[in-house]
Amino acid sequence: MADGTEQRYGLGRVGAWWSGSWTVADQPDLDTAAAMEGLGYGTLWSSGGFDPGLSGHFARLLGATRTVTVASGIVSIWADTPEVIGAAAAELDARYQGRFLLGVGTSHGAIVADYSRPYSKMVAFLDGLDGLDGLDGVGAAGASDVGAPLVPPERRVLAALGTRMLELAAERAAGAHPYFVPVEHTALARDILGPDRLLAPEVAVVLETDPDKARALARAYASIYLGLPNYTENLRGFGYGDADIEGGGSDRLIDAVIPWGDAETVGRRVGEHLAAGADHVCVQVVAERQDFPLDEYRTLAPVLAAL
Repeated sequence: MADGTEQRYGLGRVGAWWSGSWTVADQPDLDTAAAMEGLGYGTLWSSGGFDPGLSGHFARLLGATRTVTVASGIVSIWADTPEVIGAAAAELDARYQGRFLLGVGTSHGAIVADYSRPYSKMVAFLDGLDGLDGLDGVGAAGASDVGAPLVPPERRVLAALGTRMLELAAERAAGAHPYFVPVEHTALARDILGPDRLLAPEVAVVLETDPDKARALARAYASIYLGLPNYTENLRGFGYGDADIEGGGSDRLIDAVIPWGDAETVGRRVGEHLAAGADHVCVQVVAERQDFPLDEYRTLAPVLAAL
């Protein structure tokens, strides 16, 4: 891990990842984003969704907070053009004084109508963010000759799992935002990215000490991802086979990817990613409740702050 990388990008050591509504059902008037900022979470991550344009909830999160970074984890490169996404991201970053970080990714074939050549699509999307779209023979190295990019490399990260995408993240972004990965992936990603690129993996956690209950919650969460080849092929690279992936995930796989237990146990497991090379970990609480799990994030806050 490169010392100070998370500070350079304004993320802090630990952030919160949440794709649903940022509302607590029994406290509808509570400003959850501000509460999370007060608890010390350095970055608030949220999905970009699949609607055209840049979701308005990023502006709402930024408007409710004063100092934290707000990051998209992720905006699909298939949802809109780089010009539209880039202009909206640049406007947010300017309005909120450098507090917005654009995360983009190739998504998954199961939910994209034409998933042909996703790597090439990402390269073209980054060309668009750099103002290189349509300029034959101009590569990333020529960006400075074309003018200011819509979103400069230091203000964007790539959702990256495999070697090629991690290498692209090192070459043309601040770094990488892997999702649904064991700590072994974090160590590998650090080796590929090199010492000076940002590495910010998402880590889902379950605050539950009963093994059966914890794994049941974890499996319900994992069921989506264990049906997507991008994730399962990545896991196979770390020694997880059919027996681990099928049937909702083996105990071995579930325990490796989704830490569970009391706050101290979960905090220790999050710390393993930092020790393996992560600069910043995006913690996603998995709970029975469907609204924002503020109580769980509150319980974890002092433990995570000590990492």
